[in-house]
Amino acid sequence: MPSFSDTILAWYDSCGRDLPWRRTRDPYAIWLSEIILQQTRIAQGQAYWERFLAAFPDVQALAAASEDEVLRLWQGLGYYSRARNLHQAARQIAAAGRFPDTLAGIRALKGVGDYTAAAIGSIAFGLPAAVVDGNVYRVLARHFGIVTPVGSTAAKKEFTALAQSLLPPDRPGDFNQGMMDFGALQCTPAAPDCALCPLAATCAALATGRVDTLPVREKGPEVLERRFDYVYVRFRGRTAIRKRPVGDIWAGLWEPLVADQRFQGFADDGGRIPRNPLGRSAPTASNLLPDDAVLLKSGVKHQLTHRTLIVDFYLWEPAEEPTLPEGYLWIDETELDRYAKPRLFEHLLESLP
Repeated sequence: MPSFSDTILAWYDSCGRDLPWRRTRDPYAIWLSEIILQQTRIAQGQAYWERFLAAFPDVQALAAASEDEVLRLWQGLGYYSRARNLHQAARQIAAAGRFPDTLAGIRALKGVGDYTAAAIGSIAFGLPAAVVDGNVYRVLARHFGIVTPVGSTAAKKEFTALAQSLLPPDRPGDFNQGMMDFGALQCTPAAPDCALCPLAATCAALATGRVDTLPVREKGPEVLERRFDYVYVRFRGRTAIRKRPVGDIWAGLWEPLVADQRFQGFADDGGRIPRNPLGRSAPTASNLLPDDAVLLKSGVKHQLTHRTLIVDFYLWEPAEEPTLPEGYLWIDETELDRYAKPRLFEHLLESLP
């Protein structure tokens, strides 16, 4: 009977996904794909990968770009820290004069963790490093009957050691990509087609009726809820925006006026902080927004990893130019496309009359 590793490689050779970054050994293109595909579906990520390569065909071009250029191209992918880390790592690589070809060197790049370093190292350079992601956890937990809760320190150590022991030294990159594809296409989270699985004869979960209960998962963190208002100010063809500060969610992106919210990153340090961004007298429940602001959308939900944002969208077209709070500036509405914005701001723009 073929070994586990041989079975995965044979399945990958016949059933693996044909993806453009798998047709190259260029570490820049492979690194770019790994960063973009973190927490992103392949169907969405591929278009971004192609746009990034078109705009920045090599790491030197990416390093020479401004942060605003990178964030604008990233717009819509979310998790914007990935884009900032990508940009900083490009500058690390450009300063060094070459892409690092050791696990330690790749791991030292900004935004690169153990998984990403192993993926890049094995695929681009043939380094013997096993990847362990959600797909790999699921395949290994089911096949070998592992009940250690995924997400724990013990699980990371156990699964990494097991994956490493299964890694074929002559095809580490193919095995890693095969494991990822096998989990995504065959050993799926829900309703896997076990009858057609090439590993069915040796799968512990199938033999013991635990396919639906493995892997075991720890309870995730509580999802917090935050409420605030976005106010689009329109005055004589201009609008007011500000750049979100470093250390905050969406750092470096631009947003409209914000009212009645936890202003600095929706902090978790107490109750709601009433704000009056429109320069009026001391804020109260009735004057956080001007009386003539028009509600465009109410209760719009935007899901982040550990919090749910609930937002009301307003349009305010004042008769006289208002005083903007510190950090905001006026721009022509026609110039908005030049600024990288959170998807939530895009929702507001789509609702404008």
